[in-house]
Amino acid sequence: MTTTRPAEPPAGPGYVHGYAEPVRRSHGRRTVANSAAFLRPRLRPGLSVLDVGCGVGTLTADLAAHVAPGRVVGVDSSAQVLAAVGEAAAARGVAVELAVADAGALPFADGEFDVVHAHQVLQHLPDPVAALREMRRVCRPGGTVAVRDADYATVHWHPQTPGLTAWLSGYRTTARAAGGDPDAGSRLLGWARAAGFSEVVPSASVWLFATPDERAWWGGTWAQRTESAPLADRLRADGLDDDDVASAARAWREWAAEPDGWTTMVHGELLCRP
Repeated sequence: MTTTRPAEPPAGPGYVHGYAEPVRRSHGRRTVANSAAFLRPRLRPGLSVLDVGCGVGTLTADLAAHVAPGRVVGVDSSAQVLAAVGEAAAARGVAVELAVADAGALPFADGEFDVVHAHQVLQHLPDPVAALREMRRVCRPGGTVAVRDADYATVHWHPQTPGLTAWLSGYRTTARAAGGDPDAGSRLLGWARAAGFSEVVPSASVWLFATPDERAWWGGTWAQRTESAPLADRLRADGLDDDDVASAARAWREWAAEPDGWTTMVHGELLCRP
């Protein structure tokens, strides 16, 4: 069961990926096990959870399963993508409330939630410290604010190819031009301190893609995202030409087909007490 609040603020300029099918498919594989394991020890039945920037909601639904019968609310800046959260919740048989909201102005009372969570969100925001202050505000004293973000400076492939190197450089340029920080994972600690958190537990984890199925999924979705709107348009606006974009997408597919292909990406993580 889901409930949705109707108001929708303008989408922020920092989200470069949009919600095309390959993006939804990629994000739809996220679970507590593969994307929020650092938070798992603090989850228990009956807790209330706010999932900020919930996207398609598979991770939100999994959080709901971990804290059932506790209240879970997912918020995102796009009403369009929130429809998918209802599908994810129904598939898991859990209840999730939904609201369209800006991470920098959350429509909730002080101390309303036991856990406030954001996965791969702060990297897209022009003011991540303001968002963390809001997350701190709506978290109860003694509760947990949990954030996890990728650090694109740590992405490594084998075999390394010029096309993938150019893609990474172009993506990081585009993410910054849109007002975000693609290397957010390594900035989290400083942002949390600036937001006023005094008790912070930092950690890091790695996504690895090395099996044939993992390479086909990761490389295939990134190839499609790279050559599709809105990311392709943003890459072109920020310096890549049509041949560069096509070359980058082709490089992803070639890497996915490489029997020895290997990719890692490091993520920064924080567990914070208000």
